[in-house]
Amino acid sequence: MALKHLTEEQIRTLTVEEKDRWWLENVYQGDVPQMTVRVILMGFLLGGLLSITNLYVGAKAGWSLGVAITSVILAFVFFKALEKTGLVRTYHVLESNILQSIACSAGYMNGPLIASMAAYMVVTNTVVPWWQMIMWLIGLALLGVLFAFPLKRRFINEEQLPFPEGRAAGVVMDTLHSEGEDAAKSVLPAKLLVIFALIAGVLRLGQSHAIMEKIKLGFLAVPELLDEWYYRLAERVGGWVPAILNTPLRELTIRPSLDIAMIAAGGLMGIRTGVSLLIGAIFNFWILAPIMIQHGDILGTLDRGGGFHIGFRAITTWSLWGGVAMMTTASLYSFFAKPQMFLSAFRGLFAGRGERRVDCIKHIEFPLWVSLLGVPLAGAYLVWIAHWFFGVEIWLGAVAVPMVFIFTLIGVNSTALTSITPTGALGKITQLVYAGLAPGNITTNIATAGIGAEVAGGASNLIQNIKPGYMLGGKPRLQAIGHVVGAFSGAIFSVAVFYPLFLRNDPAGLITPEYPYPAVTVWKAVAELLTKGLDELPMTALWAVIIGAALGIVFEIIRAASKGKFPLSAVGIGLAFIIPFDICLAMFMGSFVFWVVGRIWPKPEQRPNAVFVQNQESICAGGIAGAALIGVAVMALELFVL
Repeated sequence: MALKHLTEEQIRTLTVEEKDRWWLENVYQGDVPQMTVRVILMGFLLGGLLSITNLYVGAKAGWSLGVAITSVILAFVFFKALEKTGLVRTYHVLESNILQSIACSAGYMNGPLIASMAAYMVVTNTVVPWWQMIMWLIGLALLGVLFAFPLKRRFINEEQLPFPEGRAAGVVMDTLHSEGEDAAKSVLPAKLLVIFALIAGVLRLGQSHAIMEKIKLGFLAVPELLDEWYYRLAERVGGWVPAILNTPLRELTIRPSLDIAMIAAGGLMGIRTGVSLLIGAIFNFWILAPIMIQHGDILGTLDRGGGFHIGFRAITTWSLWGGVAMMTTASLYSFFAKPQMFLSAFRGLFAGRGERRVDCIKHIEFPLWVSLLGVPLAGAYLVWIAHWFFGVEIWLGAVAVPMVFIFTLIGVNSTALTSITPTGALGKITQLVYAGLAPGNITTNIATAGIGAEVAGGASNLIQNIKPGYMLGGKPRLQAIGHVVGAFSGAIFSVAVFYPLFLRNDPAGLITPEYPYPAVTVWKAVAELLTKGLDELPMTALWAVIIGAALGIVFEIIRAASKGKFPLSAVGIGLAFIIPFDICLAMFMGSFVFWVVGRIWPKPEQRPNAVFVQNQESICAGGIAGAALIGVAVMALELFVL
């Protein structure tokens, strides 16, 4: 079917009730097959397997990959093959949506194994028993589900925020499942999706130097960072190395990147967010970071050969404070300046019969009373086991639960615009809070920060995976059940692989040159720094917090006064302070290319507009899908074969 969506004008002018009514009448598909037994079983298995790939990615790079598109395409191929044998009936698009909900929940929920809990074991040099780890991971995941769904009405139904990766998954599902007349209409989008998926896949394969060398095609390897050839040449002939205030540009992450997934994500997020990211990145990496390096507030490291390196990790230990402050105040101001959506969602639970407003989608939305009861219960469960397993005082654990709400607002705003969830930055902010509440207690610092940051990160990613269901007309409450199923899948599979293959009963040996665990290293370093006292933070970082917080509010006030027409996003600018410049540049380029095409060929009947502008989602979804599928395959080959 062709995806239907509101126009920008409708998003700005329609009331919440009008938007819900429009969705119910034009998008909702009713009681078609969704949560079937085969989807639950396949999602459980596929989600568990994809969660293992994220263990590997986390050990190598410190973050998790989105698995929505990967799971959608793998499951579609599997079920379509069975359909041809006549063994199963038609695989419905909303079954695909539930399956990706299960798989994504499994893929995202193992974040603590590559960040907070792994850092806890390294710092304390103790092995958390596997059964305790499963209880902890499931508790964090369930609390994330309970926080995510009440906010879904605000960020998806009302604000209609893009959630680029989620939207790409919705487009992929719609394209794969189109039939009959809709299939004929979707021939061009489908072709473009496949073409750009192949292009992205080939590029991603070519960027694996290990594979290209193995097949004797190393000379055709494609550099992900496009200036690599210049630096190799400069090292050979002693050429000029570009720098700002004596800091080489590559140490500042100022490099052009051919990260096709990030370029495609930029195409989905739009020019407003792309420009905001670029402005924030230029200000941070071209101006502030070099000055702070000269000032001595950003410290580098010496390698074994005596070379001095700065790099992104050193920069972000300073820049994240101002960036997260801006994101925090912007997110909170935006939420509390227009709280009607969130409050009205709960009003019907408490109002008298005569005061109840008509909620046309109440029968299919996630029951909000479940969150009202579930958040305190799940929070109490986490506080109890934090005290039992890690020795965290009850009151310190309890403080982390309301912090989840604030951090989820920040995380959702970031994820909605860019598909990047700043879990690491949120963890550092939580660690800062507990450095003041429990000074000198490094284990409490990590364990409690794990509650605030990991739950917020999980909730933000889950809301992104609700987006395809909204686009396709599925039942949100069924997706909630899928997320719970995925939590158990991810916990079982991830723990079963992490303990024997990565941890091997030796926390001290977890971090190796082969598996550097960047996120674990950062969590450990921040905990060690902050437990020495807040005085360890540079004064310039504290000033950055004050200025960033003020700018976040100012930008949101201007945006509200302009009725959403203000061209910059405070969250986008703040986010640029906690992700590398090359990624910001790649996402900007993706948004810029489509904006330029739309400006040069603005009329729908013009061929470039009909091909590229009107099929922007399919093109970008194909790019993300190709990069994700081949990326996972490359990692598997590098891990198990090469």
